[in-house]
Amino acid sequence: MLNIQHYGSSSEDEETDPESLQQHSNEKLLTHLKPVDSNLSLAKKMQICAAPVVMPTNNDDSRVLIQKNQELTHNPKYEELFAPEYGPENPFQTQQMRANKNILSGYVEKAHISEFQFENQRRTFTSYGYAVDPSTEPSTDSGKGDGIVVSETVAPPEEAEGKSVFETIKKKDKKKRNKNDDPADIVGFLGPWGGYVGEKRIMKPEGEEAKELEEIVAKRQKKGKVDDDKPLEEKSIFHIDKATDYQGRSWLEVPRSETQLRSDTPPAKCFLPKSHIFTWKGHTKGVAAVRWFPNTAHLMLSAGMDCRVKIWEVYGDRRCVRTYFGHRQAVRDVNFNNAGSHFVSAAYDRYIKLWDSETGACVSRFTSRKVPYCAKFHPDEDKQHLFVAGTSDKKIICWDTRSGEIVQEYDRHLGAVNTITFVDENRRFVTTSDDKSLRVWEWDIPVDMKYIADPTMHSLPAVTVSPNGKWLACQSMDNKVIVFSALNRFKMNRKKTFTGHMVAGYACSVDFSPDMRYKKSDSIMFLICFVS
Repeated sequence: MLNIQHYGSSSEDEETDPESLQQHSNEKLLTHLKPVDSNLSLAKKMQICAAPVVMPTNNDDSRVLIQKNQELTHNPKYEELFAPEYGPENPFQTQQMRANKNILSGYVEKAHISEFQFENQRRTFTSYGYAVDPSTEPSTDSGKGDGIVVSETVAPPEEAEGKSVFETIKKKDKKKRNKNDDPADIVGFLGPWGGYVGEKRIMKPEGEEAKELEEIVAKRQKKGKVDDDKPLEEKSIFHIDKATDYQGRSWLEVPRSETQLRSDTPPAKCFLPKSHIFTWKGHTKGVAAVRWFPNTAHLMLSAGMDCRVKIWEVYGDRRCVRTYFGHRQAVRDVNFNNAGSHFVSAAYDRYIKLWDSETGACVSRFTSRKVPYCAKFHPDEDKQHLFVAGTSDKKIICWDTRSGEIVQEYDRHLGAVNTITFVDENRRFVTTSDDKSLRVWEWDIPVDMKYIADPTMHSLPAVTVSPNGKWLACQSMDNKVIVFSALNRFKMNRKKTFTGHMVAGYACSVDFSPDMRYKKSDSIMFLICFVS
């Protein structure tokens, strides 16, 4: 553009001198650095505008976009508030998704209602199954809405008649009673015992119901269920050839070949067994209890779930000597007296029977119409005619074998009594129960002198007293063996708690060794017996 501007003056400059030509050429080179004069007509003609031409539409929308669920901080115009939504519509939205919402589950509007009316309608809906619809306009008469919301699960009572729970409802007429409150009428006086008019107090089954009941009674009589309460005839079977030896000694006496059995002093040291010696087989079902013969332990008495009691030899041929039959159901517990001449057996047929060990005869039977869980003779020599039994009705009952009568009852437990253990030179005894407690009793006093029930304690189905009479080892149902002091305070010794065996749900007996100790150790030594 600058070259075109100065094109007409080139012919005049040819006549000038060389110096002017040099100066003119320099000015040409610096001309593009000088600002363009806007007044030049040619510069005005040669200017280019790159912006496109846009025609005004006259449809400028100055409204402010208001989004859904947006809190308004200004006062919008009508056109802004109800303007249509911009953008394409989602074709996959359901009708529920298109609905106007201000919360996730729907649209909530604020409403003002008194607390009493709200609680009144809520209780009415819960009790009667209907309530006034709050969205309807209240009528002028009652002040309540005309609409009613009815529940689909609760059927409204007929006498409600649309009333709320705070309004009295007229109940239907009650049945008329036969009244005769005149005390002078001795024969016809009814008082409060008068029945209703037309009431039938003796209802006898008729038709098919009577036939069904007769069939049930006939089946029970055939099966013998009516005679289950009667005791079973007792008998015993002697399994060896001779009941006496060549000198006439009974089979109950200690074998002469085992000289160590006639010693009263315990061994100086006891050792854990290392090998399996023998297995006695004879019961067809599980064994519930095993008891040694007193003092010598040359015989063993076992109570089986097959309703039988057996006595076994421990030395020699280890035979089954005698089997006692006399219980209809499984035998729960057996125990010898001090001499071993008699023993008691407690079974689930609710009978406790006293047996002669040698002859196998049943001397007497006892029952309190409850299941006996344990039975034990009193250890004193002058009280061998007394034995105590823990029953399922939370009682400890003492029987006299001479008269067959109950001489004392100890009723303080809250569950079935599981064990009875004599302590403190037989002046006291300790009982455990399903109520997770341990109680200490004075003999012949029916009030417990000590009650132990710790929140951490479990049921104690097996308890054994130590040979020195100072400790009680108890198998706990939380897979532990806990030890109590058996003198004075009867306190749990928490430092002597033994764990490591899994016996929860079973009554596994615990026993001490005669020396009470491991060799070179101060820990109590006991044996856990699993009877099955």
